[in-house]
Amino acid sequence: MPVNDTIPILDHRQANPTKGLLPRPAILSSSGWDGIHLELYQQPKFSIAEHQHPLHAIALGIHTSVGEAAGYRWLDGKRHRETRPVGGIAIIPDGMAHRCSWDSEAQFMVLALEPDLLKQMGQDWVNPDRLHLLPRFMDTGDDFLYRLFFALKGEVDSNGLGSPLMVDSLKTALAVHLLRHYCATQPRLSSISGGLSVANWNQVKAYIDAHLHQNLKLVELAAIAQISPTYFARLFKQSEGITPHQYILKQRIDRARSLLRHSELSLADIAVRVGFCDQSHLTRYFKRLVGVTPTQFRQS
Repeated sequence: MPVNDTIPILDHRQANPTKGLLPRPAILSSSGWDGIHLELYQQPKFSIAEHQHPLHAIALGIHTSVGEAAGYRWLDGKRHRETRPVGGIAIIPDGMAHRCSWDSEAQFMVLALEPDLLKQMGQDWVNPDRLHLLPRFMDTGDDFLYRLFFALKGEVDSNGLGSPLMVDSLKTALAVHLLRHYCATQPRLSSISGGLSVANWNQVKAYIDAHLHQNLKLVELAAIAQISPTYFARLFKQSEGITPHQYILKQRIDRARSLLRHSELSLADIAVRVGFCDQSHLTRYFKRLVGVTPTQFRQS
């Protein structure tokens, strides 16, 4: 949807995007994610002026000083009195005129995503030009989106310890959920069987093995197979029985086991060589998957 330059633009790709529109800046923001942006706000009673988003925006109501808090929202010129339960979801498609008011202090999160993300994810199912995200007022919740919001918030809270591949996986799950439930054109899910071809699997495996020490992203792996990230993730799981994120984690732990057995490298060096942020990150996942710490494993 085209953006109208005559009204303010709220662009979540910018630093402090709500400056001049909301009383307070975000108290938590994501950084460095590709295609999505998460922000947490704590606001007093307020009314925001009409504006537009160049990205799709999803708002999640979390907490208010009075439990459920009502207020008004205007979407594409339509005024609606919202009940806003905790966990309520509002959807504001890109380019749509939007404003709202809150009757009391409130806490909420906003997740903004690039419009092209839905088109890229849906290209294997429908004509991307026929995909249109539908607006939604904040009257009811969505359990899946609620969990996804907090999973992404957990990645922000982890101060970079979360793998970029985990964010990519959550981004893929978000796009598929929106395509299935909140788009004007329902995706035509194709029948998938057999998993990745042998040639594609060998190429992907070789790439993972060669770049295990780097931040591997789902979109990179999908590009090797020359298919969309959504389609790739589904074919990969059919081939291996686990997600790409789980597979890469397993490979990192397996390589760490080998280095612990056959080298004198420090735990910090091993962590970096197999793609973990630091020694504590390696230790956490190693104990989860192997049952003992790296030090205990090396001494056994």
